[in-house]
Amino acid sequence: MSLLARLAPHLPYVRRYARALTGDQLTGDNYVRVALEALAAGERQLPAEMTPRVALYHVFHAIWSSTGAQLEDSSGLESGNDASRRLMQISPRSRQAFLLTALEGFTPSEASQILAVDPHTVERLIAEAQTDIDAELATDVLIIEDEAIISADIESLVRELGHRVTGTATTHDEAVDAVTRHRPGLVLADIQLADGSSGIDAVKDILKRFDVPVIFITAFPERLLTGERPEPTFLITKPFQPETVKAAISQALFFHPSRQKQAA
Repeated sequence: MSLLARLAPHLPYVRRYARALTGDQLTGDNYVRVALEALAAGERQLPAEMTPRVALYHVFHAIWSSTGAQLEDSSGLESGNDASRRLMQISPRSRQAFLLTALEGFTPSEASQILAVDPHTVERLIAEAQTDIDAELATDVLIIEDEAIISADIESLVRELGHRVTGTATTHDEAVDAVTRHRPGLVLADIQLADGSSGIDAVKDILKRFDVPVIFITAFPERLLTGERPEPTFLITKPFQPETVKAAISQALFFHPSRQKQAA
């Protein structure tokens, strides 16, 4: 089996991870591209003892550790990049361990292979990251979701994190009306809504009014993780795990420019 055939099923998800790690689609996708180019040129090898997915993330981290992390620590700061300054407030290793397990669903053992540390270290790093992320200010959340059970589950998870749910909507018009009545600090949006309207269109109209972090919910993440056009940085895949939702919310709030300015 060719290298591309082995890695193709995992590319949308390593893009999702890279975007969450960097807080930006373009930056994250660029680091994935560099990792793939290194593999294609023979500069890096997929470790034979790892599964293809674990091995791909391992190679990505080797690239990130030697280039990405250093760029965020130095040039980003010198240029006054808000995201880079925010990244410095949480240990890169803690952030990586948290995202690998909570967002990408790796076990601590698999994350330890990716990061080249022992599982106990991974668990410690996750706890450290969660403590730092939970220290962020709570915010008001709008949920755009037409399935009542899913909406209730998301609302419960949002409240567990200390946030306030100030509105729920099942259609495009309800979503736009909700933000007119109360400006949210975070939007969680399904893509296909009750009346056939689009959550993507609702979010576009919301973003015309003000800048707010957005997390999309979809059963088909591959459609929004191609790397071929402007795409959302944060996605939750249906059916979702509670820790995945919590990780996406924490990271979206952590990286968004409006939150960065608050912490500056």
